[in-house]
Amino acid sequence: MYAAVANRTSEISTLRALGFGRVNILMAFLLESFILGFLGGCTGLSFASVLQFISVSTTNSQTFSELAFRFRLSHGIFLKAMAFALLMGFLGGILPAFRASRMNTVESLRDL
Repeated sequence: MYAAVANRTSEISTLRALGFGRVNILMAFLLESFILGFLGGCTGLSFASVLQFISVSTTNSQTFSELAFRFRLSHGIFLKAMAFALLMGFLGGILPAFRASRMNTVESLRDL
């Protein structure tokens, strides 16, 4: 998200010059980070759902015993994983969003 803010300084300063407030820019970047967190969570859960159909076995090299197990994706795991993905999206986007909302409009437009 820091890279997104750094690459879009001209867009942010243009929005500020057009009259968008600091809160609007803050919310736009937070929404973007939430969407990225949501998409990351959906991707991870879709890969995890494939594991339900695969039986995994492992062998202990000291005792030569074999352990076979299957992964089960429950509703609780689904909700916790999605909540974690959204929390990481929020935490990863809050500081860059504050930085974007605090940009000086005149100095950013001067760099164009």
